[in-house]
Amino acid sequence: MIDGYHRTIDYLRISITDRCNLRCRYCMPVDLPFRSHDEILRYEEIERVCRAAVRAGIRHVRVTGGEPLVRKGCLDFLERLKQMPGIETVAVTTNGVLLEEAAPRLAAMGIDSVNISLDTLREDTFQKIAQRDLFREVWKGLMTAIEAGLRVKVNCVPQRGVNDGELEAMARLAEQYPIDVRFIEMMPMGYGDETPTIGSEEIEERFRAAFPGLQVCGERRGFGPAHYYEVPGFQGKIGIIDAVSHCFCQECNRIRLSSEGFLKLCLYYDQGVDLRALLRSGAADEELFQAIKQAVAQKPARHGFDSGRREESRTMSQIGG
Repeated sequence: MIDGYHRTIDYLRISITDRCNLRCRYCMPVDLPFRSHDEILRYEEIERVCRAAVRAGIRHVRVTGGEPLVRKGCLDFLERLKQMPGIETVAVTTNGVLLEEAAPRLAAMGIDSVNISLDTLREDTFQKIAQRDLFREVWKGLMTAIEAGLRVKVNCVPQRGVNDGELEAMARLAEQYPIDVRFIEMMPMGYGDETPTIGSEEIEERFRAAFPGLQVCGERRGFGPAHYYEVPGFQGKIGIIDAVSHCFCQECNRIRLSSEGFLKLCLYYDQGVDLRALLRSGAADEELFQAIKQAVAQKPARHGFDSGRREESRTMSQIGG
């Protein structure tokens, strides 16, 4: 699927719920209202969208939330996605709280990768960020995923005054375990706009000082925007995702489906198409296909996070992480 700027769009991120069992301060405050069950797409509706998207050119799918594993039937849904003709890879992003139980089945069904959001290795800092005392559950989930043979990536959001003293220790997880550890610049959206963050240049400078021999990795790892570094003796790679300080929109390959069925073309803008309205008004598969194609043709050239303006008022948990 080619958009109006000649980019190949082949990656769909699907949020299956806006609910989560953590309350990370930059993502989901405690008092955030959830969508009612009737507002959330049913699994069969998501699968219809996926089949239309595959026909349009989508080949890679990532399932997110909220926290996807809190939704009943998530693992069955993932298994059906893995078996859907035309889908080449299926990945999951999770906070890891429920991963200890889920990991063996994810491995058995052939899930291609699991991203675990983890901003700290300290229990007290974890509770400060997530507002829940569940670090040990996340750590067990991470270890179980590694033991199950899943391809694992850890996503860390550097936050000044919160976890900025741990970044080197987080990176060393890639030395101790066969995983990639990625550092993601805070998106200035919702409550993330109020969180002091750390830019990619400072992170890279710190890692060059801490890890002699750090060098850019020429190998492409996955279908996302991270650029990776390798360190002698490390089993995995260190990644940096710097969407704010270094716009990489010219290489963007993705669209997003929110849990309530809104096909979002760019994280920065609120524009897109309401696929739930089409689904529930009796639209045929051909209409879904055409709606996706027409929407992608209107995908913006670039985000505007560096403009100082805010076009999107929803939080990341409402959009889909």
